[in-house]
Amino acid sequence: MSDLLLVHGSCHGAWCWEALVPALARHGITADAIDLPGRDGSPTTLDDYARAITAAANAGTVLVGHSAGGYAITAAAEADPARFAGLIYLCAYLPVAGQSLADMRRAGPSQPLLPAIRMAADRVSFTVDPALAPAVFYHDCTPEVAAAATARLCPQPVAPQECPLFPTAAQTLPRHYIVCRQDRAIPPDYQATMAEVLPKACVTSLDASHSPFLSVPDQLAARLAEILHQIRHGSPGGPQD
Repeated sequence: MSDLLLVHGSCHGAWCWEALVPALARHGITADAIDLPGRDGSPTTLDDYARAITAAANAGTVLVGHSAGGYAITAAAEADPARFAGLIYLCAYLPVAGQSLADMRRAGPSQPLLPAIRMAADRVSFTVDPALAPAVFYHDCTPEVAAAATARLCPQPVAPQECPLFPTAAQTLPRHYIVCRQDRAIPPDYQATMAEVLPKACVTSLDASHSPFLSVPDQLAARLAEILHQIRHGSPGGPQD
């Protein structure tokens, strides 16, 4: 049984966690990563995400959702809360009842990712301009890592991001949030605002960009290990910086 199931954000895939998985293993933590459906730009729903996550997770798994993955893991936990031990939001959208991810993005203080978005002609999916991706996603990575990651970005289905959630059961699970203080895709202050619904001891931060799994995988692994211990043993405390 894997301890963590890692769920990517917009335009990414399971590949983005490749440096983090061995870093977690050094802490004795097993982790799997999933490719969400629709990465080929085909029509996909938030329910499709939830079903894919539930099918990939073992009983007692803790879900880690990055960025838009915050909605995906919440939808999965809402569909089958007894299957999961907790939720960790990594510089992610933490759903507000009745709002879609797109609603939350538009409600934010700014939309720094918007200039990089390229909508498909049929408006079923969007991509990120490869010329702008390194600056918004990977500015604290080496040029080689940023280039390799940019080359692997894929289309993102629009429909899952326009679907509102009304989470209730998911809110009964232990939930933690990791704010990334150098984030250029989701403003760090907005991350902190979203996380205000959680106990203060369940909100921590990393001095990293939107992609800490690539720029600081060892630091991220250590933080996830601390949070997992808290979830497993019921102690809410943890470092704040």
